[in-house]
Amino acid sequence: MPNLYDFTVKAQDGSDSPLSQYAGKVVLVVNTATGCGLTPQYEGLQKLYDTYKDQGFVILDFPCNQFAGQAPGSAEEINTFCSLNYQTSFPRFAKIKVNGKEADPLYDWLKSEKSGLLGKRIEWNFAKFLIDREGNVVQRFSSKSEPEKMVVDIEALL
Repeated sequence: MPNLYDFTVKAQDGSDSPLSQYAGKVVLVVNTATGCGLTPQYEGLQKLYDTYKDQGFVILDFPCNQFAGQAPGSAEEINTFCSLNYQTSFPRFAKIKVNGKEADPLYDWLKSEKSGLLGKRIEWNFAKFLIDREGNVVQRFSSKSEPEKMVVDIEALL
């Protein structure tokens, strides 16, 4: 049975980035966009990361342009936007597709582990998957779930 650590994704420079490097951590996987009404969630995500990173928590940011083209720009432009506006410091990867025939295998697996509002489909930007230290999906949060509402669930896994 696969877990998070079995997947390799693309880093922003296009190189392979094995997720096994996060083995033993509590992980929050998020598909993000810089031009979305939910983009201010970056602030709450950064607060979660700052609060819990020293306890073995990490957020993996996957920009996704599949929802109304709300993640335009290059990796450098996305990084600049996030750094200037939200001071994000958690790992960010190459743009990814989360739905459809071109969906990344990571997202196919995540969706098969936990359904959401639209069944297995990702409903919008900022859908979140919480993964335990063994690499198993524990919970899926909708796009509208504010990061601060996940504190109890994160703390339970830490």
